[in-house]
Amino acid sequence: MVTSINRKSPIPYYIQVQNKLTESINQGQWRPGDKLPGEHQLCEMFNVSRTVIRQALDQLEQEKIIYREKGRGTFVAQPTIKKRFVQNLIGFYEDMVEQGYTVFSKMLRLEVIPAKSTVAGKLEIEPNTKVIYMERLRFVDDEPITLTRTYLPYDLCPQVIDADFSYSSLYAFIENECALSIARGIRIIEAVSTTEYESKNLQIPVGSPLILIKSISYQVDGTPLEYYEALHRGDRSQFEVELVRMKS
Repeated sequence: MVTSINRKSPIPYYIQVQNKLTESINQGQWRPGDKLPGEHQLCEMFNVSRTVIRQALDQLEQEKIIYREKGRGTFVAQPTIKKRFVQNLIGFYEDMVEQGYTVFSKMLRLEVIPAKSTVAGKLEIEPNTKVIYMERLRFVDDEPITLTRTYLPYDLCPQVIDADFSYSSLYAFIENECALSIARGIRIIEAVSTTEYESKNLQIPVGSPLILIKSISYQVDGTPLEYYEALHRGDRSQFEVELVRMKS
């Protein structure tokens, strides 16, 4: 690992250290779960002060590249999974497959139920109207990452109730088998904590941070087609949103 600091560069020392540590992690010198050298050793490696090292480690921790355990030290974190479907009308399955991940969905519940008032309001149907309810635990490379609860108006796509979505896309099925298409959507992001049920399924401690996405998808004529709530592990999820400045 190159540890020399360019002392003539306008780039602050801590950012140079941060970049070099990140590069070493990306190149595999340290792998997820590996312990990094202590602060004193890093000071000697880079010939900088402890303040510089602490600033660099603070930035790496904020970016979820490393994590600290009191009394044990600093470790390389599991890489976060970048998700782009917040800004694009693609599903979780398509997004992950496009990035080269292996995706598997474990169906926890699949049944026809009467819509409660909250769900009915989202789908713009009368309460107690039949909806298809799906609860899926989504795995990425054999690790549970997301717990999703989906509601679909039964009359629009009854074929869904008999389908297998273990290794396939719900959106592709709706388009190909139900002759329906999603034209636009609204997605809301919230931060929540893990309950006991979610802890058991996602294999993380109770109270761990989760990212909750609530979404309504609409057809071309404005008819709601889907409402879902997806809980994403905060320690393994990163959402990418592209912003465009609109000229006045």
